Amino acid sequence: MICPQCGHDNIPGADECSHCKNDLTFLDQPSVAAACDVERAMMEQPVRVLEPPRPIAVSPETPLRDVLLLMVEKKIGCVLVTDRSDLVGIFTERDVLLQFGGRDQQPLDDAIREWMTPHPETVDEDDSVAFAIHKMDVGGYRHLPVMKAGRSRGIVSVRDVVRYLATCLSLSTK
Repeated sequence: MICPQCGHDNIPGADECSHCKNDLTFLDQPSVAAACDVERAMMEQPVRVLEPPRPIAVSPETPLRDVLLLMVEKKIGCVLVTDRSDLVGIFTERDVLLQFGGRDQQPLDDAIREWMTPHPETVDEDDSVAFAIHKMDVGGYRHLPVMKAGRSRGIVSVRDVVRYLATCLSLSTK
């Protein structure tokens, strides 16, 4: 992302230029007037149209073994980790792949708090679909907790976004 003020090449999605501190957020705002139907829908429709499923949540003290069994049983790719009703982390199948290998001992009795990603990025159910897609892309996330009034209300996955885009594309060609 090139800063129009100083010409510095910043990382994609940067909010400000790392060189001159110029605001870059306007560069991520596509023009609705120039957008096709699919782009317009992504910019105007809120995340809740993705119909995010209710999240499965576990306590930070839940053993890793129980969380893995729950994920297999429910056929889900992630769980939220909540302390009372506050979101404190997320645990995904990617966490298993990246952290589990190469360990000398079986960590299945460890508390999930030792394995989760703390303080995950989230989206509000009123944020645009485009905003959620951008967050997923920039952060490399496959799952984003959806919040309403500070509480987790759902999970948006890459699969949900692909399903939404497929629907939008099929409607735009009719």
